[in-house]
Amino acid sequence: MITKIAITDDHIMVAKGIASMLADTKEIEVVGTYKTGSQTLTNIGNDKPDVLLLDINLPDINGIDLCKTLLKSNKELKIIAITNYEDTSFVKRILKNGAHGYLLKNTDRIELIEAMKTVLSGEQYLQKDIQKKLLNQTLGKKPADTLFTKLTRREKEVLQAISEELTTQEIADKLFVSAKTVETHRMNLMSKLNARNSVGLIKTAIELDLLQ
Repeated sequence: MITKIAITDDHIMVAKGIASMLADTKEIEVVGTYKTGSQTLTNIGNDKPDVLLLDINLPDINGIDLCKTLLKSNKELKIIAITNYEDTSFVKRILKNGAHGYLLKNTDRIELIEAMKTVLSGEQYLQKDIQKKLLNQTLGKKPADTLFTKLTRREKEVLQAISEELTTQEIADKLFVSAKTVETHRMNLMSKLNARNSVGLIKTAIELDLLQ
């Protein structure tokens, strides 16, 4: 039986790399690759993949929110997050929104296939490093250094701009970076400050006296 998969990732080389990794696997067929959340929403109904490999950081829609939206209208779809984000807050949020698995982009072909087989069997798949982090957190083990003291200079600049209610594009123009880079910093900030949205981000930043 052929398993149909689709890949949502705005980096074309990443999507092509995953597709190439699976090219020699006879029981798997890549039926679609999408660069944005909107492309995913538009095409997934026609392509009808069994599994979607979903990047979290997309240029138009947060992948965590996209996961929830997709599963509302595609009940049988299995979604595996495949991302560079290791922080457990991202893992918990996307699993809460219905994702069936979580992989880092350093995964290999064997693990990728194992993850797909696992979610298709109705079970959840988490990469071992992610499992370990969640377990350590459950047991109350904390990293040696607190994340609150580890904001980079650029993250502080983005945080300040967010507090000034600038849009993503306005922040990008102000800091001479791309909108994509701003969104990456925003997601990192939300992870480090354990915030779900910009309002929560600013609230925590004020509590921790991180704003000028």
